[in-house]
Amino acid sequence: MKNHPNRQPAMTASPTLTWQLKTLLPLGLALSTAAMAADPISKTNDKQLTLPTVKVKAEREKKPNITKGYVAKSNSTAVKTDTALIDLPQSITVITQELIKDQNMQSIADTVRYAPGVGIAQGEGNRDTPIFRGNSSTSDMYVDGIRDDVQYYRDLYNIERVDVLKGPNAMIFGRGGSGGLINRATKQANWSNAREMNVQFGSFDKYRVTGDVNQAINDDLAVRLSGLWENSRSYRDDFDAGRWGVNPTLTWLPSDQTKVTLGYEHYEDRRTADRGISSFNGRPVDTDVSTFFGDPARSPTWATVDSFNAVLDHDFGGGVAVRNSSRYASYDKFYQNIFPGAVNAAGNQVAISAYNNATQRENVFNQTDLTFSLDTGPFKHKFLTGAEFGRQETDNFRNTGYFTDVGANATSVNVSVGNPRYNGPVAFRQSATDANNNGVSHIKAGYVQDQIELSQHWQAIMGLRYDRFEVDFLNNRNGQTITSTDDLLSPRGGLIYKPFENFSLYSNYSIAYVPRAGEQLASLSLTNAALKPEEFRNYEVGAKWDIHPDLSATLALYQLDRLNALATDPNNPAQSFLVDGQRTRGIELGLSGNITDAWKVIGGYAYQNGEITQSISSNALAGATLAQVPEHTFSLWNRYDITQQWGVGLGSVYRSKMFAATDNKVTLPGFLRFDAAVYYKINKNIQLQANVENLFDKDYYASAHSNNNITPGSPIAVNGGITLKF
Repeated sequence: MKNHPNRQPAMTASPTLTWQLKTLLPLGLALSTAAMAADPISKTNDKQLTLPTVKVKAEREKKPNITKGYVAKSNSTAVKTDTALIDLPQSITVITQELIKDQNMQSIADTVRYAPGVGIAQGEGNRDTPIFRGNSSTSDMYVDGIRDDVQYYRDLYNIERVDVLKGPNAMIFGRGGSGGLINRATKQANWSNAREMNVQFGSFDKYRVTGDVNQAINDDLAVRLSGLWENSRSYRDDFDAGRWGVNPTLTWLPSDQTKVTLGYEHYEDRRTADRGISSFNGRPVDTDVSTFFGDPARSPTWATVDSFNAVLDHDFGGGVAVRNSSRYASYDKFYQNIFPGAVNAAGNQVAISAYNNATQRENVFNQTDLTFSLDTGPFKHKFLTGAEFGRQETDNFRNTGYFTDVGANATSVNVSVGNPRYNGPVAFRQSATDANNNGVSHIKAGYVQDQIELSQHWQAIMGLRYDRFEVDFLNNRNGQTITSTDDLLSPRGGLIYKPFENFSLYSNYSIAYVPRAGEQLASLSLTNAALKPEEFRNYEVGAKWDIHPDLSATLALYQLDRLNALATDPNNPAQSFLVDGQRTRGIELGLSGNITDAWKVIGGYAYQNGEITQSISSNALAGATLAQVPEHTFSLWNRYDITQQWGVGLGSVYRSKMFAATDNKVTLPGFLRFDAAVYYKINKNIQLQANVENLFDKDYYASAHSNNNITPGSPIAVNGGITLKF
């Protein structure tokens, strides 16, 4: 049997092996002694003695687990080496597999609920839009450390854990990552031979099935298959959602030092694009939480994703290892919405507008990382050096909706606030400013990082990344071409002081850039193509404390400055210039882990003060508070196992009031919401679970996209499920 990270060495003692050694070895020695006594000549003739055969068995080990309950001890995402979280000078929240199951998490919005300093925006009802320390982003998404930046809703059916990294992370991940990022670590084939199926049903006609089969073929080959099917409705009128996905993976061990991992995913998400309700007199309009503004029947959105991943790991020995990762992904995304605008002064009419947008993108990325250790005098080094190459090609096409009942070129229509549906004709065609373009970007990057053990108590992490980001942009409407090139240097420096093994203090400084090309590579024009990319500077100090081996607490204080924001000249809208646009300061407290074997917790508190430091536009003036950045947030989830069969969960989420947009004209009230769960394990193979969202049926507003696109929170909702292991 081969010795590799996914299996125990052949001579590792198991309970079976221990019993055999204790029983058979004394027996063999007794037999050999008796034989020599019966044949004294053998003592002098040096005859060979054959002892009874002793069989040694070793059990396969499951895939090494870096998490236990709700706590993660180490992370390989933040610095690309497996490093203890207490030794990372950065605020990181890890959403473990056990937490995902206990809370019945299914989306990115679910995972950030217990990540202090991270919120979620509406995303126009068609995409994940986390807000990291005041910065809204739809592209800072990664899967197994590689960019996954198209705007769509991601599912967790094939996810082992979710890493939420706060602060700029460009030294490892390249452009973007301005205020933070989210990395999904997928389930990989290993030798655990586990099979699991989960069936769910719940409020608002929810039906969902997931499956996970993991099988060792032999000592060198393992396969795994994860799958999803869902068809659900919502508390929102005439909303429905359907999604399905399949993700086979394969792990092959051609030698003791080499591992090859392959994976393919096909995923489809189709739903109603729901942009919520409008506002009136500085607050969300007074209407039932189920009321749909616009037309749900003509507001579809869908995304189809096909991706292929290949990873080669080789250990040369002596602390030298190489990893090569490749990812190809094809995305087809479309959304159309007939949605609300402003309410009139009388409060009885609301404007309805419409448009649709199609995006096709192909991503190809390859990363090579070489790690090695080196001692220089009293200092111990763990070096990382690597390169990344990528190509992204994007086609973007947008149409404006025209309301022909009002006029051939009317782009809005008014309907009653009391009945805000619009059922009249809408003609979709391009306006003078709608996009029809093709963008090709090329990425070439190199980076180096040194994790230094300076002494028993002091450590440092230093790194520098260079990115060359090139964009060729074609406007298909007029044949105009634009070429943009950015040379980006992203440094990072962190210092860690550990007065005790279970306690650390740290400081960290990092810079990230967002090139002017934008997330959909559609914002280049002759007026801004030559402008420098936006720059984000992060200063962070903090402390991490492993209260005991399975319970960790964290503290972070930070300042994040956004520079080179694009502003329009108020005296000449055709001209633009760069300003140092915004600053966010905050404090984050986190707690995660297992207080006892029966009691698991995760939670956090965040204080954020985000403001516009220099006027960016007429709707983003100096001194204004950043959009959807509440001053205070708090969350805490508990699971307590009463017996080996029964368990209960209770959680609370608090958010203070916040502004829907940077003009600070509409306020979303603060709220306190409670969630609960009950778990019953019939036996080791069957478990029942019920999750209750918004236990006390609190009225609140969950998120927004603008002053007139506000999503009411769900009323009380119950989701039941059964998990089968076989």
